[in-house]
Amino acid sequence: MSVSESPNPTLHQSDLPLPLLRKGKVRDVYEAGPEMLLMVASDRVSAFDVVLPQGIPHKGEVLTQVTAWWLSKLEASFDHHLISVTPDEISERVPDLKGIEDQWARRSMLVKRTDPVLVECVVRGYITGSAWKEYKAQGTLAGEALPQGLVESGRLEPAIFSPATKAEEGDHDENITFDAVVDFLGPDLAHDLRHKAMEIYAFGERTAEERGIILADTKFEFGKLPDGTILLIDEVMTPDSSRFWPREHYATGRGQPSLDKQPIRDYLDGLSDWDKKPPPPDLPPEVVKASSDRYLEIFRRLTGIELGAYVPPLFG
Repeated sequence: MSVSESPNPTLHQSDLPLPLLRKGKVRDVYEAGPEMLLMVASDRVSAFDVVLPQGIPHKGEVLTQVTAWWLSKLEASFDHHLISVTPDEISERVPDLKGIEDQWARRSMLVKRTDPVLVECVVRGYITGSAWKEYKAQGTLAGEALPQGLVESGRLEPAIFSPATKAEEGDHDENITFDAVVDFLGPDLAHDLRHKAMEIYAFGERTAEERGIILADTKFEFGKLPDGTILLIDEVMTPDSSRFWPREHYATGRGQPSLDKQPIRDYLDGLSDWDKKPPPPDLPPEVVKASSDRYLEIFRRLTGIELGAYVPPLFG
């Protein structure tokens, strides 16, 4: 099946016959029984913390299938929450979803329900984004000194565990120190999360490098089962949770072209009459297409397969 033949290329909002637990900027999360959740990745896109009017075709499917691809490679070493992304298996486990596959198929993860750990486990292999802005102004990250002489987009040796608060909807995440994580979660859990995040990032960086891609930074989330088991949850090393840079365009001392929604940010940054607050402006069709093409490109470059031809892995 080609990308153009995908049964649901664009979905801005889902409406499923399940209890809606929460609606985020991108994901609609439904209760799928006492121990399972259905996470539906819509094609909504946000910029500057504002959800934009147009969806990005295939974006939700890319986020879901990239996560499944990574988890299939990590499964032998790290426990995770994913039960299935396979439509037939999901509808078998959740019969209420049969007949309405156009709203959820290939863009949804059926997952184990956990108690989320309220810390974003960010790993930075290169200095960019908010980290570069703070370093340029103060020479620090989350108030802690970094080595002198770093340049924008430069590699960090070694990579840095750079946790952040997990903000409420509409608020900004805030970089915090590892000591703050220890105070919040306790030393055992804090060190365990740091170890897991650094190991997963190292694997992701090596895997991306083999494909001509720089994984500049990424964030992980973890959750706890009732028995105390810690699971990797939510999306994993997707273009929404990570910065992927094409190796062929990389150069230090400047920002990098990213395989994500960069065309949207560039367009909005060029508007002189929008104050980065709601209501947002419409996106021109060419910006929507350019963004969709970026998502499809990162999927193809990572997996070596076109999105429409990809067969999701089986778990469990």
